[in-house]
Amino acid sequence: MATNKRSLFLKRRLRVRNKLKKVNAGRPRLSVHRSNKNISVQLIDDVNGVTVASASSLEKDLGIVGKNNVEAAAKVGAAIAERAKAAGVTEAYFDRGGFLFHGKIKALADAAREGGLKI
Repeated sequence: MATNKRSLFLKRRLRVRNKLKKVNAGRPRLSVHRSNKNISVQLIDDVNGVTVASASSLEKDLGIVGKNNVEAAAKVGAAIAERAKAAGVTEAYFDRGGFLFHGKIKALADAAREGGLKI
């Protein structure tokens, strides 16, 4: 039985990803990674195994380098929606990984939706 935080996180990440793959076949995956200092997101085409677009709080042109708060997550979400449109992607499924859909993750998803990405 998993008892430490890391193994519980990994179990939750696999459970979420496998459930989503069953119902969203053929759509790109919007995968989120959050660390203590940064947040990043990738739009991944699993069929071809390529990253279509990505955005991160480490990018200097977003003006949020070194910040990991709800406002930074919202800017990253808006950036990924804009880059997805440029790549010709209008809908994707949201893979939150093992993170709870709350706070920064929710702000990123809402900003991506407002930017026109259907998730």
